[in-house]
Amino acid sequence: MFSKEESAQLRKEFWTSFGKSFPRKWLLYNTKIKGFAFKFQADRKKASVCLDFEHPEEIANELLYDQLISLKKILETEYLPEVIYNDNFELDNRKIIRRIYIPFEKKFSIHNKNTWQECYEFFVDTMNEFELFFYEYEDFIKQAV
Repeated sequence: MFSKEESAQLRKEFWTSFGKSFPRKWLLYNTKIKGFAFKFQADRKKASVCLDFEHPEEIANELLYDQLISLKKILETEYLPEVIYNDNFELDNRKIIRRIYIPFEKKFSIHNKNTWQECYEFFVDTMNEFELFFYEYEDFIKQAV
């Protein structure tokens, strides 16, 4: 068991180590679409690469999500076959959002440094595919809003 301070230190070390191991400018929040962001997610039990829809106007979230649903077959067949679409995803803070994500399927814990390297490689490979998909279909996606 880790204290809050030890846990916070491990999380900080995880993300710092990732940034140093794979120094790259990721797209993430820089999609130029409000409330539409790519994210790396990691905690004590799981990790994933996500595309979150958190526009303040619900209709914009719905339109963007529907636009991505129309591209689902392409995303699955050409980029990320294991992608999951969830229009009712609950965050840790109980907020409900729409999320498209790819879970890291191997054993992982941010508290176990032995699991970090494989997770980092998953992050890089998966986010790279997600970004390639976004850049290819960016104009079409932006038509939704």
